[in-house]
Amino acid sequence: MTFAETITVEELEADPYPIYARLRAEEPAAWVPCVNLWLVTRAADVEFVTTHPELFSAHVDSSPLDRSFGGPTILTVDGERHLDLRRSLDATYKPRVVAGYIDDLVSPIADAALASLLARPERRADLMTAYFEPISVLSLEAVLGLGHLSAETLQDWFHGLAMGAINFENDPEKQRISDDTARRIDAELRPLMEILRDKPDGSTIASMLTVGRMRAIEEVLPSLKVIILGGMQEPGHGAGSCLYGLLADPDQMDLVRAEPERWDDAVHEGLRWVAPIGTQTRQAVIDVEVAGTVIPAGSAVGAVVASACRDEAEFDDPDLFDIRRERRPNAAFGYGPHFCAGHAFARGQERIALRTLVEALPAMALDPAHDVSFRGWEFRAPATLHATW
Repeated sequence: MTFAETITVEELEADPYPIYARLRAEEPAAWVPCVNLWLVTRAADVEFVTTHPELFSAHVDSSPLDRSFGGPTILTVDGERHLDLRRSLDATYKPRVVAGYIDDLVSPIADAALASLLARPERRADLMTAYFEPISVLSLEAVLGLGHLSAETLQDWFHGLAMGAINFENDPEKQRISDDTARRIDAELRPLMEILRDKPDGSTIASMLTVGRMRAIEEVLPSLKVIILGGMQEPGHGAGSCLYGLLADPDQMDLVRAEPERWDDAVHEGLRWVAPIGTQTRQAVIDVEVAGTVIPAGSAVGAVVASACRDEAEFDDPDLFDIRRERRPNAAFGYGPHFCAGHAFARGQERIALRTLVEALPAMALDPAHDVSFRGWEFRAPATLHATW
């Protein structure tokens, strides 16, 4: 029995990085039965898989995204169909567009979340649930056009959708939670989308329905769920991981306080160190040799971007969080045509949330009464991040 065949979902959820390191060294392209995927773990191979759609299609027959979100999504189509959906997002998420609105959008949200923290007489909180997740939810809510919904509703949607998106092992309970969440989202959003098709208002949802051509609600809803999930998850989780790295190393925290221009470096390094989204999933179109192993046609392949971000061939001391390392590209937002459309929005939101918090709380420290544990392999972040100030 190979090492890959012994891996369990629980081990991946607890800490996938030692597993990825061993796979990179011994089985860089390996069938992992517990998740029903071939995992490709070396950076060069991950990039190859995700940039050759003629060999590895974004459409996966057993895709948990399509199964859970109700049809093909922007992540599970290639070619013109993918580009069409991608273009519908440009009006909101192109970097130059984001640069024009991100500070004005996110700063008041971060200030309000900070004020809520400062009002706590106990001067301690779990920053994931009390600060970072609300900022992610409310920022995305504003650009999507969902301001009528509560933050609690959107957080519930995120957690429910995540159960289906990561369900490679076909766990019936995870699928039940996801399916129930998807039904509630459909019931809530269909009436709004019918209005926005006729009277677009500049929101992301309106753009997805109308930019370039009129799109059916059924065509847009699956991809909208992807945006709800990724947009609420990636910035908040990435910011939490980055803050933990800074709090665990006071010298690096002192550095960003003294040199605020380093915040972009801190965000970039935090995303590399703990990639919030673990894989890009593909399906082999034909038999393809990767890292000396033939992946059979029709096989589902997990191109592990989280592993690529810690590949020893690309980064010195890859398990170390170090904002002083030489800035170079990493795989946190994926590769190829499916490189994350919202990367500029996510980076900007993280920068603002982190800087607002750190500058306001000079005495902030990890709460010694609580351990910090990270969870997840497809979506990874601190489960909680308790701090005092």
